[in-house]
Amino acid sequence: MTKTHAFGVLPDNAIAAMLEAGEITATTPLPDGQIQPASLDLRLGHKAYRVRASFLAGEGRPVADRLPEFTMHEMDLTQGAVLEKGCVYVVPLMEGLALPADITAVCNAKSSTGRVDCLTRVIADGGVEFDRIPAGYKGPLYAEICPRSFSVKIEPGLRLNQIRFRRGHATLSDADLAARHADTPLVDQAPLIDEGLGFSVDLSPSKGTLVGYRAKPHTGVIDLTQIGTHPTADFWEELHSTNGQIILDPGAFYILVSREAVTIPPDCAAEMAPYLAMVGEFRVHYAGFFDPGFGHGVPARGVLEVRCHESPFVLEHGQTVGRLVYEAMASAPTQLYGQDIASNYQGQGLKLSKHFKP
Repeated sequence: MTKTHAFGVLPDNAIAAMLEAGEITATTPLPDGQIQPASLDLRLGHKAYRVRASFLAGEGRPVADRLPEFTMHEMDLTQGAVLEKGCVYVVPLMEGLALPADITAVCNAKSSTGRVDCLTRVIADGGVEFDRIPAGYKGPLYAEICPRSFSVKIEPGLRLNQIRFRRGHATLSDADLAARHADTPLVDQAPLIDEGLGFSVDLSPSKGTLVGYRAKPHTGVIDLTQIGTHPTADFWEELHSTNGQIILDPGAFYILVSREAVTIPPDCAAEMAPYLAMVGEFRVHYAGFFDPGFGHGVPARGVLEVRCHESPFVLEHGQTVGRLVYEAMASAPTQLYGQDIASNYQGQGLKLSKHFKP
């Protein structure tokens, strides 16, 4: 018998039911694979607005009413378009919401989006914070996109963001995490449990000296519609370490990997969050949901998207840099990450986004 919870993250079959009920709307039918085990991918629409600055709609105000204040020009995406790094764009999404009174939603960038340092957040009518949709919300959704290290090419239907739905408070307590780890390990090492499951950085690999990648400052365009086609060396510089340390340069963007292999049990979902908002002089990005089944039976580590701030900073092997916040599923999904769907990052170690040649 399937175990269910009164509260928790809604699984794929519940998301499909929301679509049937009109609680999620779409301008065009959903393609296969858009519904994930514990989230829904969001698709870019057919136009983009180049805006002067990032903005929130503000309480009681539609995004469409605010766009004329900030729009510099409008772009047709039908044939594809390049978004320049350092610029801010707003793109209406194909999906909208008519949420029930007991369902909230949270959005996040997809893993591949974060790994190319493309900052993207969802804004909604009346919104006073990014990526958070209140219970009962009825209206459209928009993606704010700011490429930071690379200019990127996009087109309608591209999925840069994802949305997760929940009923009530679903976060597992530290006591719950400790009990779960004692029963079935959540990480392959002694757990650091403190408002979630802490993880650290791996700068002493068991084989070789490659510990990460640093984005090159002057590159061509990454076509986000193309998978496995971009030469790594054109966009990334390899980082090697023989002493378990690297020095982060201010303003640079890095791809590193966690020391711990992580497991998300089938009845849980998780989200990467910073261990602290600021640890020293760097920040670990927290783009990415972890779906039920990630690392389950196949060891997988968390990829870290790191940006250094004001001054050079020494990062050392085993330094705690972030945490995973686990949540209970409201019921079991019909498919698990990596087992029932084509998952790009199951069993991953240090790995760039899917856009680059293996």
